[in-house]
Amino acid sequence: MEVLKRNSSLSNSIYKLRNNDSLEEYSVYCHMTEIPGCGTGGWTLVMKMDGNRDEFNNSSPYWTNKVPYAVDDGLEGLNEKQTKLASYWNTPFNKICLGMKVNGATKWIASNYTTNSLHSVIENGTFKETNFGKEAWKSLIDGSSLQKNCNREGFNIVTKNNVDRYAFAYNNVRIGLVANNQESCGSCDSCIGFGTLVRGCDGDVRNSACGNIMAFCTDPKNDKDTAAFGYILVQ
Repeated sequence: MEVLKRNSSLSNSIYKLRNNDSLEEYSVYCHMTEIPGCGTGGWTLVMKMDGNRDEFNNSSPYWTNKVPYAVDDGLEGLNEKQTKLASYWNTPFNKICLGMKVNGATKWIASNYTTNSLHSVIENGTFKETNFGKEAWKSLIDGSSLQKNCNREGFNIVTKNNVDRYAFAYNNVRIGLVANNQESCGSCDSCIGFGTLVRGCDGDVRNSACGNIMAFCTDPKNDKDTAAFGYILVQ
């Protein structure tokens, strides 16, 4: 962030950014100090979401529109209040930082990714690959569970299957990683990420705005449905 380069003593606070096209200013929360797992600031907050609520589930229009949500709660910083700020569709970035909080423990991961805005990546529903790595995704939640195969990660992941008892099984994830017990990606029934939807075998449907889902009917002892409070920041 250029402003931090000019003044390294800046604090975590509310800042004004300017849209590159319209020159319109918008308020955001910027985290200027280091986030363990993501690196040094400044980081611009884009979204916060509660895996136990529905506002940012997979089918929510907030993923594809340019409508903010609970702006004042976003300007308070990295607390557990949901938000979607104007940075979602206005802020270009070269790096993305993701966090998940479960049982008071927040874990973070980051990866290089260059785009005009998070909205521009997600809005049209086209799959785009990321390179966090499976172990990084699993590290976001202690005790997370993912199947061995497929391991497709990125934005707008959609997998489908129409065979036997797995008919119409699918996995739809806005940001995350999906996995499968079979070699193919057609019947994935585990995932971790943001805006997740899993329809496992026998019609088992799971939705979570943020967290880890394992809807594996042939191995119920590994069944998992862990909601997390999620954070998305960019740089």
